[in-house]
Parts: sequence; C-alpha cells; structure tokens
Amino acid sequence: MIKNIGFLGTRFQGTDGVSLESNKWAEVLEREGYNLFWFAGKLDKEPDCSMCIPEAYFAHPEVTWINSRIWGYKNRPRLVTRRIHDLGDYIKGRIYDFVRQFDIDLLIIENALAIPMHVPLGVAITEYMSESQTSVIAHHHDFYWERTRFEINCVYDFLQMAFPPREVSMQHVVINQAGQETLAWRKGVPSILVPNVLDFETPAPGIDEYNADVRKELGLTDDDIMLLQPTRVVPRKGIEHAIELVEMLDDHRYKLVISHEAGDEGYEYKSLLEEIAKDAGIDIRFVSTRVGERRQLNSKGEKIYTLWDLYPHADLVTYPSLYEGFGNAFLESIYFRKPLLVNRYSIYARDIEPKGFKVAMMDGFITPKVVNHVKRILHDEEYRRDMIEVNYQLAKKFYSYSVLDRKLNSLMANIEGT
Repeated sequence: MIKNIGFLGTRFQGTDGVSLESNKWAEVLEREGYNLFWFAGKLDKEPDCSMCIPEAYFAHPEVTWINSRIWGYKNRPRLVTRRIHDLGDYIKGRIYDFVRQFDIDLLIIENALAIPMHVPLGVAITEYMSESQTSVIAHHHDFYWERTRFEINCVYDFLQMAFPPREVSMQHVVINQAGQETLAWRKGVPSILVPNVLDFETPAPGIDEYNADVRKELGLTDDDIMLLQPTRVVPRKGIEHAIELVEMLDDHRYKLVISHEAGDEGYEYKSLLEEIAKDAGIDIRFVSTRVGERRQLNSKGEKIYTLWDLYPHADLVTYPSLYEGFGNAFLESIYFRKPLLVNRYSIYARDIEPKGFKVAMMDGFITPKVVNHVKRILHDEEYRRDMIEVNYQLAKKFYSYSVLDRKLNSLMANIEGT
C-alpha cells in the first residue's frame, strides 16, 4: 500500500516547467491523501518534508566541471569517469538516507532520467533502483536526443544506462506522443502519456489591489495594446516572430512585453532581439526585473509581480516557439482567457491542434493573413469572446486536474497491482 511518495529531481524551485508540473502532480496526489516528500539540489519546500543535497543540483561546481568535459567531446579522460562515479555514489547514499528517513514507498523521478544535465544523478538513481527495487515512476519532460547540445558527447555508455534506464519495474510517463514513440524505439520500453495540465475547474485569479497598477508600472498607457510573451529569452522561443508581428501590425499602440530573463543560454539572443526591434522601430519591453516567483518589494521599494499578475492585463499572448516539450504558456493563456498567437511547433501540431483550439496560427513565419487574424481577434469583441470560451472548455476537457487525477490513479493501480 503506497502512503509516502518522494519526488526526486535536480531542482524543485521557481517557475521552470519541471518544477511547475511537479507541484501540480503533488497537489493532485495530496488531495488523494498521499504524504509527499522532496529530494533535490535546490528546493523551496519545508525542511520537515524535504532533503536538500546541493550536489544534486545541475549547477553545482562539481557537476559543472563534469559537464564542461563531456559535452562536445568524443574522448573521456579517466579522471572524468572516476568523478562521475564518485559523485553518483555519494548521491546514491543520500537517496538511501532520504527513503529511510521518510519511509518512502514510491519515488517519482522528475526529468532526472531524461535530460542529462546531471549525469551522476542519473547514474545514482539507476543504481539505487537496481539495488533497492523501490517502486518508481519516471516523469520524462524532454529527452537528450531532442536537444542538439547533447549530440556530441563522450558519455554514450552512461546515456544508454540511465537516460532513461530499461528497468522493468519502472513506470515511464511522457508528456507528448513523440516522446512516447521515440522512447519505445530507442529504449524498447512502454510509457503512459500524461499531458501537462492546469486547474481549469478553478477560475484564474484576476486584477486585484496589488496588480491593478501593472500596466502603469511597466510604462504602458490606457490606449496601449499589450502583447505578452510569457517565456524565457532563449532562441527556441522564436521571439523574433513576435517582433515581426508587431512591426506588421504597424500601430504605435502595440507594445511587446517579455516577462522572463535571458541568461540560461547566454545573452546574445537578447541583444539580437533588441537590435531587430530597434531597426524595426517598435516598442519592446524586457520586464524580468519586475517579475519574480512571488510578490514582494525590490531594493528600490518597487513591486515585484508574478507572471500571473501580468496575464490579466494582456490583450494577446504571443507564443511563436520553434520547439516545446508541451507548452505551459499555451495552457496558461487559455486559463486566463486570453487569445493567443501560436506557431505550429511539432508537439502543438500533433498533440494539441487536433483538439480544435481556436488561435491565430502561424506556420513557421508571419504572413499578412496571420496579421489580419490578430487584428480581428483584438478588435472584434464577440469573435474574441467565442474563441476564448471554446478554448477554455476544450482545455477543461483535455488538460484539467481531473484528467491528471485519472491518469495518476491508473499509475498507482499499476504499481500496487504488481
């Protein structure tokens, strides 16, 4: 009988996709009466239900040292191999401590056996599973073979061993059909598809006393039309297409607001976007210094807003991503009943579009037809209202907490029946 569940990953903190989805799973499992505990290198959980092991974080100095010597190289020095094993063995010991301290019945591995940002952690988890026979659900968000940065490496043996392992007792979960098929093809293991979700049964928060001044604080006037790009500033988000949209709309009232920061993959892309916007003569606002994980005041006494404070003020959400594992911003936009522009990235075209969602859709580039559709959405209130309602009901049907609840119950039944 499963009672205590441990979430295990490299980080459970902030607004990255893995942390957000882990919290949603936790919320649903908690409603079902399970006790939840957390193991990671970076945590925002209470100490009495968590174990923070800094060496499990992908940005720990030892992990950074290893990563700098395994990606982009074909040959692996013996010292690197030894340090992978040494760190993995240390982390494995801490996993044993975690399971023992909280009497864990089931481990949910969050992406640590899919994307190899922390090879020793993957090795530690795989060895622990083989030694302990603890029940495991591996929740895979994105795989290493989906990212070009991992193509050239000198750790193919570790990738075959642990990302993910072929452990027969483990339940694999993926978030899209492509992941399900490639996992079966590459690893020969079955998986269950559990899409990302939101609590569509509960209405989204709106404008309140704290966030009522968002537009003013961001330098927007009442006449401005706010296009929100609710993503990090990285190349795969395709933000140059959002800039092109604003340019083709050809109206000074359109302002592009980008919520998150650059830095995860360098600052060159942000510089490029600023240059493109300047050449096009459009107004683009990078507001990450005013957006955080929680409401608070900064050192200047200015309000820090959350992303969910920005959504209610947006007139349209731009989401021209080139690639996404699923698309949290898509669901969030619908949750806040906002119209949106979407690029037909592969997962959207295959998993989401067939459901019948109504959006302004581009297929790789902005066309006059796309621009005219955006104009109609923004200026035809009845058309916009109907679009928003259709989207909300579809999302409630396919991507709500009730869907996740059914999927998790099925997973638990599989495990308890083995």
